[in-house]
Amino acid sequence: MKSILENRPALKAEVDKVAEVAGYLWQKGWAERNGGNITVNITEHIDDDIRQMPAITEPRPIGTRLPHLKGCYFYCKGTNKRMRDLARWPMDNGSIIRILDDCEHYEIVADNPVAPTSELPSHLSVHNHLIAKGSPYKASLHTHPIELVAMTHCKKYLEKDVATNLLWSMIPETKAFCPRGLGIIPYKLPSSVELAEATIKELDDYDVVMWEKHGVFAVDNDIMQAFDQVDVLNKSALIYIAARNMGFEPDGMTQEQMAEMTRAFNLPK
Repeated sequence: MKSILENRPALKAEVDKVAEVAGYLWQKGWAERNGGNITVNITEHIDDDIRQMPAITEPRPIGTRLPHLKGCYFYCKGTNKRMRDLARWPMDNGSIIRILDDCEHYEIVADNPVAPTSELPSHLSVHNHLIAKGSPYKASLHTHPIELVAMTHCKKYLEKDVATNLLWSMIPETKAFCPRGLGIIPYKLPSSVELAEATIKELDDYDVVMWEKHGVFAVDNDIMQAFDQVDVLNKSALIYIAARNMGFEPDGMTQEQMAEMTRAFNLPK
């Protein structure tokens, strides 16, 4: 069977990028079993032939109405699929879906009828919110970075911007590449409406949010940039933990040094 990616280099490049990131998540130990999810808005890479292409499934309910997603297309990791498999065979472990005109249903277009992640309503709700506010962000990533998750088992890091300022202070690049810091969401049931609503609210102020004792949710222009933000934040967590394991509390950059970074790199205040 011919893949939808054939002779569509821009679309293939986006899916290949997802596969590359999926491999990194597995290698880092952030994607155990079928852990984690990726959803990317690929509408800009969809041509007229794809728009006319018949679906390979019946319409399926999203579970909510998302008016800003009418006619949009997404690549989604499949439910119960493993990142390590998606890295090798992205179109066997994920699928391309089309949002129908009622904004309440989707159908799978290609390549295989791989059901999207069970967290699809949450991911699509985030994308609906991003479009509504005019954001250029196209990618959403959920993963389980070990050291960042470990920090959420300590109450002081759950206070607003405590973890952000600590992580920023470990190495200058963290503030430069994650200038909006790390939002914190107290524990809520995975896949719940409450978790989705809290995530959307936090994404007005942050590009990466931490779900207590669970994982992170990140958004950015593409999936590689979303991964980069999580990677940089977790590197800072590793530096902090390494210093503590050496027997001392790291000094960290001062507030004055971080303010200097903000001015020098024209970062958000």
